[in-house]
Amino acid sequence: MTPIRRAVSGRILAPLLIIALAKHVGAQQQPGWKTDFSRHVVPLEEIVPGGPPRDGIPSIDNPRFVGIEAADVWIDDSEPVMVIETAGEVRVYPIQILIWHEIVNDRIGDLPVAVTFCPLCNTALAFDRRHGGRLLDFGTTGRLRHSDMVMYDRQTESWWQQATGEGLVGRYAGESLTFLPARMFDWAETKRLYPQARILSRETGHDRPYGRNPYNGYDRAAAPMAGFFEGAPDGRLAAMERVAAVSVDGVAVAYPFAALRQARLANDTVAGQPIVVFWMPGASSALDATTIANGRAVGSTAVFDRRVNDRELNFERADDRRFRDRETGSTWTIDGRAIDGPLEGTRLRPLVHGDYFWFAWAVFRPQTRIWR
Repeated sequence: MTPIRRAVSGRILAPLLIIALAKHVGAQQQPGWKTDFSRHVVPLEEIVPGGPPRDGIPSIDNPRFVGIEAADVWIDDSEPVMVIETAGEVRVYPIQILIWHEIVNDRIGDLPVAVTFCPLCNTALAFDRRHGGRLLDFGTTGRLRHSDMVMYDRQTESWWQQATGEGLVGRYAGESLTFLPARMFDWAETKRLYPQARILSRETGHDRPYGRNPYNGYDRAAAPMAGFFEGAPDGRLAAMERVAAVSVDGVAVAYPFAALRQARLANDTVAGQPIVVFWMPGASSALDATTIANGRAVGSTAVFDRRVNDRELNFERADDRRFRDRETGSTWTIDGRAIDGPLEGTRLRPLVHGDYFWFAWAVFRPQTRIWR
């Protein structure tokens, strides 16, 4: 069991007890839940206790925000942060906070968003909170499926798979949330790109050692955590290899960080959609060292439609943090912005993607093509 799950739950459950509880829990309705357990699209025994009780890892429901200067006091330049940009507004969610809360229920302008992070799968994903004619807000069930967080909405108490946005149990079983584009960059690049951004404050209403990693050494493991993942991970890549993962019209492709580190980008076509995957060095792993700022550098990715005005562009590396299209010679940033050349001022259209551990992507999308 992970240290955070011991700390938050206030008790330690041995792995054998967890597995025994999982079989018991999956077989019957749970006390205190209003969830319709007769409606489910996966075997209930696949959903196992992770340690904490419901909302034992507390979501942030009334987030506060500060400016760059205030946040710069407590965020190290190498730290990973989650960036969401919509309608000209940019919000930044430091992983050092998300790692302790996993869900932020927020609103950016008129858009209600759920900002989520599952440390065991390294999945930083955002969703539109509107679904089925309702405005939903989310909490943690305290349960996992294939090591991934199972969320619930407080309106119907349906259970949702964080990695896929799919309703698993209850009123919304079989339905899907709408993903929103989100990216993880290092703090140094985020400050350069978005000087007017608003950053999630440490004033969360909870006492947590923000900046410390309760999963010390997790991403150096050979396999996902025992007791939370059954069976063998897809052996085409190392289980804990980071991949930039994309799905277009049901066609899934994974871009391993190891390959992107060499190539720096990937020009590709997925289900007829021309895309480009940018990779940039920097950004420490939040799941490596005891202090997030001291984690090993793993890099950042962003994914875009590489068409501009119906013209398909092909990209190449310009320098460590910039890219160039071969057609016009314009220079582009990691957030898909042309900063000089004939296309200066143009923005590429961002596509939904996530930086997953390979095991966590492949278990849900086994037909994934791996980009080499």
